[in-house]
Amino acid sequence: MSKGRTDYGNGAVKYVIRAKLRANGYVERPDVVGAIFGQTEGLLGDDLDLRRLLKTGRIGRIDVKLRNENGKTVGEIIVPSSLDRVETALVAAALEQVDRIGPCRAEVEVVSIDDIRKEKRERMIRRAREILREMVSEVTPDSSELVQKVKEAVEDVEVEEYKGLPAGPNVEDSDAIIVVEGRADVANLLRCGIKNVIAVEGTNVPEAIVELSKEKTVTAFVDGDRGGELILKELLQVADVDYVAKAPKGKEVEELTRKEIKRALERKVPVEEYLKEIGERPKDKEREKGKKPKPKKRPERRGRPRKKKARPKRGPQERRLLDRLKRLKGTFRAEFLDEGLKPVKEVELDELVEKLKSEDGVRAVVLDGVITRRLVEAAREKGVKYVVGVKEGDLDPEIKKDVKIITMS
Repeated sequence: MSKGRTDYGNGAVKYVIRAKLRANGYVERPDVVGAIFGQTEGLLGDDLDLRRLLKTGRIGRIDVKLRNENGKTVGEIIVPSSLDRVETALVAAALEQVDRIGPCRAEVEVVSIDDIRKEKRERMIRRAREILREMVSEVTPDSSELVQKVKEAVEDVEVEEYKGLPAGPNVEDSDAIIVVEGRADVANLLRCGIKNVIAVEGTNVPEAIVELSKEKTVTAFVDGDRGGELILKELLQVADVDYVAKAPKGKEVEELTRKEIKRALERKVPVEEYLKEIGERPKDKEREKGKKPKPKKRPERRGRPRKKKARPKRGPQERRLLDRLKRLKGTFRAEFLDEGLKPVKEVELDELVEKLKSEDGVRAVVLDGVITRRLVEAAREKGVKYVVGVKEGDLDPEIKKDVKIITMS
């Protein structure tokens, strides 16, 4: 199949999914496209629904090339994607779930996922070489910096391996390591002189990373997108992570400059602080090691047993708001509700306060996280009546007078 330069009509395209198709009868392009949309519907959730992705431009037009051979149909399916690597891989896997096209049994197999940006970088390097050859004037001292940058772009960084994983040379001997997503991330950090780096190579964290995390200080350095969040969630579940660092929003570690990498690592936060920000409770170290906390002895009480405090009765509006909170559980997101308590916008927790400041007509904020002082102050300024969350942070009673706080407890 051709992998030459192709115009996909969207400058934001990062990857191109290529899959081969076989059907045991005669089918046409509309049959194939209809089967793809129909049989992948609901597999990946609303955010990755193919119709929605196509409508918003996050995937391009699905191209289908078919030919008939002895009463059967074979062909190629091409899907341009501006999603990140993890989401693109999920879409590719969903294509393979198509097993019937029209009345015919069919099989779809993903052949490759091409990195369009890699092709662009290669064209850029070739063009840079041509420009250097065409230069007839003397190289001035200032141009030496340009030459060095072009040389760095074409130089291959020596990425080593640690138990089959891409890594820098200092992973085994260093007291601290940086865990990234893939080989390209390792290479980029090595170019910046950071040699205690290792990659997980996917969302399933290898046992080698888990073992390293037991004896070394671990910083998880992830992409600033949804894929980075998925990698981080998996790491936090199985490995002993000490710090969390993130690339700027929408950027990947492999494309960061030396300055951006340095800034991101300087701004790393302890994992306990990160979990507190997203509303999760830090892991109990003793519980992780299998030690059960000793039960506290309660002093004997004489007289009548103390009655349990009854939970306050919830009004219909409060119950409705708590139902919204239950729907958000585990998403680490928040939503704004209007006067009729209907959702008008959904946002990430890390951008909640800034988005709220620029939004008008919000009556309630529901979040899958901790209700912080900063959030309540912003809500009061915007005239929000309700703030609903998993639990309440350290709030001054004074700032709660104008905003009703509702939690699960």
